[in-house]
Amino acid sequence: MIRAREPITIRSLVAGTGVSTMAVYTYFGSMDGLWMAVRQEGFTRLAAILENTPVSDDPIRDLVALGSAYVSNALANPDLYRVMFDDTIELADPLAADETLSYLVRAVERAKLAGRLSDAVVAPELATQCWIIGHGLTSLVATGPLVREVLDYGATMLTALLIRAGDEPAQCERSVVGGWGAYPLGVSDV
Repeated sequence: MIRAREPITIRSLVAGTGVSTMAVYTYFGSMDGLWMAVRQEGFTRLAAILENTPVSDDPIRDLVALGSAYVSNALANPDLYRVMFDDTIELADPLAADETLSYLVRAVERAKLAGRLSDAVVAPELATQCWIIGHGLTSLVATGPLVREVLDYGATMLTALLIRAGDEPAQCERSVVGGWGAYPLGVSDV
């Protein structure tokens, strides 16, 4: 129903399922509660994917692999992705959603400790900039007008960002290419 952009009501939701409309009220309280649970589920799934993204001895590759996992998940689940970032729907647990960014923050901190990034880098700021690149490209492809090949620009943009943050250009390029290709775009394990 979300994919077809059909109007979703409690009646249309339960039609043909053998479940009464009362079940929605029992479990979610209201239609708003159901939407809140769907949005939260999107972030719960994303956190699980980020949690299971393999860690290597290359923190820049790992940082970019987290972005690749994010993009892959969004393209595999574009309708859920749209709901995740619908700010008209409240989040049941905003801190759980914020936790997804913390995976990137920790990867940036690892890269700083490994000497790959400047000590002047503020980890939450750089993590957010990486997220913005992935989210912007994903939004334009998953829910917007652009073709998947546009995602290739992600590696170029991340390379430029990470070199500006202090990484050595040739090493950075290798790491970014390895991380960006870590997940097939549009295939989710969750």
